[in-house]
Amino acid sequence: MSEQQGELRTGVRHIEVTEEEAGQRLDNFLHKRLGGIPRSRVYRVIRKGEVRVNGHRAGPDTRLQARDRIRIPPVRVQPQSDVSRPSAALQQTIREAIVFESSDLLVLDKPAGIAVHGGSGVSFGVIEALRALRPGESLELAHRLDRDTSGCLLVARNAATLRAVHALLREGRFEKRYLALLKGKWDLGRKRIDIPLRTDIRVGGERTVKADSSGKASVSEFRPVQFFGKRATLVEVILHTGRTHQIRVHAQHAGHPVAGDEKYGDEVFNHELQALGLKRMFLHAHSVGFEWPQGHEGSLMRAAREGTPRPPRAGDARAAGAEFSLNTPLPPELAAVLDELG
Repeated sequence: MSEQQGELRTGVRHIEVTEEEAGQRLDNFLHKRLGGIPRSRVYRVIRKGEVRVNGHRAGPDTRLQARDRIRIPPVRVQPQSDVSRPSAALQQTIREAIVFESSDLLVLDKPAGIAVHGGSGVSFGVIEALRALRPGESLELAHRLDRDTSGCLLVARNAATLRAVHALLREGRFEKRYLALLKGKWDLGRKRIDIPLRTDIRVGGERTVKADSSGKASVSEFRPVQFFGKRATLVEVILHTGRTHQIRVHAQHAGHPVAGDEKYGDEVFNHELQALGLKRMFLHAHSVGFEWPQGHEGSLMRAAREGTPRPPRAGDARAAGAEFSLNTPLPPELAAVLDELG
């Protein structure tokens, strides 16, 4: 294929299909991921065998499954115009959200209200803004956060790191901790909630997750951190699985919905907290951590040694040998609500 004037060549990308993307045809998946290049070009790279699904050739009508690994070859694309690229304001917000950077890994303190990627009525998210900021890099989300959740978000800068993080997630060796404000006084102590979740339900075209015995295994561990009388409780939640809306639905199932949650929360409680200044859902991914096998010279181990927090105000990163952990404090708007409750 001859290069057209003004076109840019992307790098090889390796992507793992998420639960939300499962069921899509390969051609539709690629068309979306490649920023709307002509479908004829999508079919061409598939036909030539340059696209691989789990290491094998696949046809354009292949239905993708969650955790399928897709290799997307280098392709030539037209530079995005100003109207089809993330705004300067969004790019600046994402630039300032980077709290850790190494040769293999970026960690962001994602603001609430920004999706991790475009889609479902949102043109651009974190990953599109990062790619606009760093057009020569191969950047992929290592995991996801809900749009209304703030906090730690990892972005891989190469395929090896992406594979490594996904392996850690699958094997339960990647720890994610959240802070959430829940309705009422949490009298359950340290509580492990092991309730399967159905994540394939659509209500009016909108995804709705429900506790259901026929759902996928979902485990969350809740620990009370601070009580505010009978009104509310600040809890820390450790995720042992990563289902869509997992914390929110498990909290609702326990009778203590998350403050500010318009989908699964309590309307009266939400109004009470709005009067105290809460303008968003009170859910923050405050900590990530993993342990790499000793003696393994993998990309994540190098990331733990090489990286430094950036900027210092937003996070604290520690790296010792094969261990890596990073935490980000509650955003000021959530800390202010706790002050009002206190």
